[in-house]
Amino acid sequence: QVQLVESGGGLVQAGGSLRVSCAASGRTFSIFSMGWFRQAPGKEREFVARINWNTDRTRYADSVEGRFTISRANAKNTVYLQMISLKPEDTAVYYCAAADIHFSVSDGYNPALYKYWGQGTQITVSS
Repeated sequence: QVQLVESGGGLVQAGGSLRVSCAASGRTFSIFSMGWFRQAPGKEREFVARINWNTDRTRYADSVEGRFTISRANAKNTVYLQMISLKPEDTAVYYCAAADIHFSVSDGYNPALYKYWGQGTQITVSS
């Protein structure tokens, strides 16, 4: 099993910045990719970004490309999501997820492919 714990959410004004973290523990050697998803009230959970655990290759949703950066700290088994130029439409619960399968370049966007999930952290962007 892999346990994921997010931290760093909160309230920020539009145009502001925020960084959220996800600490992984347990059988972290089984992780191939980690991702961030978000879910706004009344909407489906959507892909935000992912990072390959071995190659550090990253992928982003079009809506956050250029504003969000996913990175990781190997020694700490931690993944970060740095967010700048935040918009009210970025308001959602943000979830960290880990996958124990390999993704091709075109994969990794479907939340059903991720086996492990954190509890989520609320990010609210005020206008």
